[in-house]
Parts: sequence; structure tokens; C-alpha cells
Amino acid sequence: MLVEGLIAVAAAGGGAIVQAAGTDAWAAIRSGIARILGRGEEGREQAELERLDQTRAELESAGAGAESERVQTVLVTRWQTRLEVLLEQLPVEERQEVAAELQALVQQAQDRAPVQSTHNDFSNATFTDSQVLGSGTQNNTINR
Repeated sequence: MLVEGLIAVAAAGGGAIVQAAGTDAWAAIRSGIARILGRGEEGREQAELERLDQTRAELESAGAGAESERVQTVLVTRWQTRLEVLLEQLPVEERQEVAAELQALVQQAQDRAPVQSTHNDFSNATFTDSQVLGSGTQNNTINR
């Protein structure tokens, strides 16, 4: 049975995979996860790359809204489970090493996550008490 910290690393890994799909971080996360799960076996690593590509395709075909959220949840859980099983099967000394590799990939995905910002320009608006009258411009930027 895995300790709580390793379960958290596996959960973060599953989340990082789903979050990275379709972003600049995808190539690094994809190859890193395949390497970790493949455990040095070329055939297994190739199979993991194909599973990761399937994950990305499922996310892209899900579109937006509730269906997208459902698919994301399912895929995060699927990858978390795969990572937990791997960690559980490893000898204790190797488990910590793999967990550290996985945590580094998660951090890399977080560092390269899309930047989201909101800019409100009320330069043409009129303020009366606590109300905004008139119109302004709101720009939302999501860099993916």
C-alpha cells in the first residue's frame, strides 16, 4: 500500500498529463511519463507513448463544457491509477527515485502552464457611487 505522499505525487502526475496535453509542455511530459512507465523497455515505452497520444486525442475531441470536464476527470483518474500501480510495484528504494522524477515532471508542467490574465479597461466608463455606467473593454488572455 502506498503512503499518502506517493499517492499525492501520482495524483499530481495524472493531473499534469491532462493539463499539458495541447500545450508547449506536452512533448516533455509525454516523453518523461513514457520513460517512467516504460521502465527502460523500448516496447513498453512505445505503448505508453501511444496511450498518451490517445489521451490527447480524447481531450481534443471532447470539446468544451461539461463533456470536457467529465473527460478530463476520467483521464486524470486513469493516469493517476497507472502511476500508483507503478509506484506500488517498485522496490522501496526505487520508488522514491521514480517519485522524484515524476514530481520533477509535474513541476515542469506547472512552470510551462498557460498564463491566464484578465485586463479590465474602464477608461471610457463613468463611475457613480458604487456603479459603473457606460461601457468598458475587458480583455481575457489565455496563452496556450
